[in-house]
Amino acid sequence: MSETLPPVTDPAQDCLTAPIHTTGAIQPHGYLVSCGLVDERIRHVSANIAELLGLEPAEVLGLEMTHFLEEDMLLQVRDAVAAAVPDDGTAQRVGVGNVGALMMPCDISAHASRGLLHIEFEPQSSRQETRAPTRVAQRMVSRLGSDAVGAAFFQHVAAEIHGLTGYDRVMVYRFRADDTGEVVAEVAAEGMQPYLGLRYPASDIPPPARQLYLRNRVRVIPDARYEPISIVPPTGPAGEPVDLSQHVLRSVSPVHLEYLRNMGVAASMSISLISEGRLWGLIACHHREARRLSASARSAADLFGMFVSVRIAALEQEQAMQRFEATQHLRDAVVMRLAAAGDFDAALLAELDGVREVLDGDGAGLAINGRWNVMGRAPAGDDPGALVDWANAQERGGIAMSDVASEWNAPPLQAPGLAGVLAINLGSPQDWVFLFRAEQVEDVHWAGDPHSGRVATDDGVRLAPRRSFATWRELVKGRSREWTAADRSGAERLQRMLREQRRRSRAAHNADPAESPFRTQYLRDQKLRLDGLAQLLDGLGYLDTTATAGIGLRIEELEAELRRLMLDPQGEAATTEVSTGEGGDHR
Repeated sequence: MSETLPPVTDPAQDCLTAPIHTTGAIQPHGYLVSCGLVDERIRHVSANIAELLGLEPAEVLGLEMTHFLEEDMLLQVRDAVAAAVPDDGTAQRVGVGNVGALMMPCDISAHASRGLLHIEFEPQSSRQETRAPTRVAQRMVSRLGSDAVGAAFFQHVAAEIHGLTGYDRVMVYRFRADDTGEVVAEVAAEGMQPYLGLRYPASDIPPPARQLYLRNRVRVIPDARYEPISIVPPTGPAGEPVDLSQHVLRSVSPVHLEYLRNMGVAASMSISLISEGRLWGLIACHHREARRLSASARSAADLFGMFVSVRIAALEQEQAMQRFEATQHLRDAVVMRLAAAGDFDAALLAELDGVREVLDGDGAGLAINGRWNVMGRAPAGDDPGALVDWANAQERGGIAMSDVASEWNAPPLQAPGLAGVLAINLGSPQDWVFLFRAEQVEDVHWAGDPHSGRVATDDGVRLAPRRSFATWRELVKGRSREWTAADRSGAERLQRMLREQRRRSRAAHNADPAESPFRTQYLRDQKLRLDGLAQLLDGLGYLDTTATAGIGLRIEELEAELRRLMLDPQGEAATTEVSTGEGGDHR
């Protein structure tokens, strides 16, 4: 029987919320100097700065950077920061320079953040990479050839990074829709435990860490047994901690270091794979002994990772376009029949199976004007109240979806065998279309028991990573096929069409032949604008939603205005006259 543990008592140990970008320390294989972006006077240094500059932190603070960097190198630092992509903030590799009175040869990187210029120094190793990172990355890319993005492609990606870095293990790790991860490709040295095909729980890489992977594409830990080096002073004038989000040397969470040690990993590197602003996955590298990788090799790995990200994004766009084209004729047919019908509610009920097919559901339900109708695999009973309440509580942009039965399928709702639901709002809190998906039992092979991770102590509980990563099998129930970003986009397109047809049906029903010609023309003009924007947005529907958000917002504004006009014809008369320049009260 499992022991019930109390909540975590130390917020710093709570990986789900811990501010891991403000650890107040760096790793010991380098040095940090942070100065004012304008006056270049030193505000923060790492506690080990005397090793580099020959002066203690208290002696360095307040001095100008010109005391320690030659003017040519300082100019290169300024140029690198100035040339950075706006709002990117990623540390820019400046080059190699001799630093301080000791003239120590260092790899130098820099970036600007919150009014500070952060300069990081890494002493060069004796075996320094001399090839240009761009040429190295180009050769790696050329060897990938024209492989389609798939299992073979990712295996080649892992092999290229393995050849570049020499790490014992290189994995391509993909995030699933529920934020769990899966190893989809692996190259490992002899004697390494294989992880290919294993699943990892979402808590292994919690939300704060995923956000940092988006902001800082390459992360390296040369020695997981390191003792962190404090930043002096640890906070700014207003008491704010130094933001280390973009720092190459940022010290990582103690829980993560323990996680690596439990895996038998002494050194690691990760390269972010990003598609359309979303963290698609990682190229994860592990070594059984401490291992430093030159800044040049890391730059080549970063460039290669960006190329892989582009290929992934291109594939996802192609798949979205194919899905869009495959369902467009179904969607158009449904909408055409709705447009031809006199009674929208009855017509939508008749087309419910077509709506289900468009979004690949196993069943559907329609809650409209207080009535509830279903087809296919759907909840039993005649009261959708609990389902409607759930949808209103969870909706985002009029869409709510879940592939986990426990999130929505609970008494009084009777929906045995169903685990997935996607809800589309039709314009009022009580009117929804629901799509359902059946439970899909899955035999998952985890890298260790995903439910372990909390250890009881005298002070309460602390989070602790798994001690074993041996394959742990679990029969996962209560889940359906996952709803994807493409499913959400399809639901959003369908929602726009359904709302528009419902609006037209109501307008025709409520039409007053005696209404003002000014108001009639105004309504007609606004309707033409709305139709044009809706057609444009639907034509761009396969793109990322951020690219079309502005058009969608304008459509919502026009819909609201037209609805107000139809419901309050008297109140709009003056507005219509002012808008058309035909007189009226201009107050």
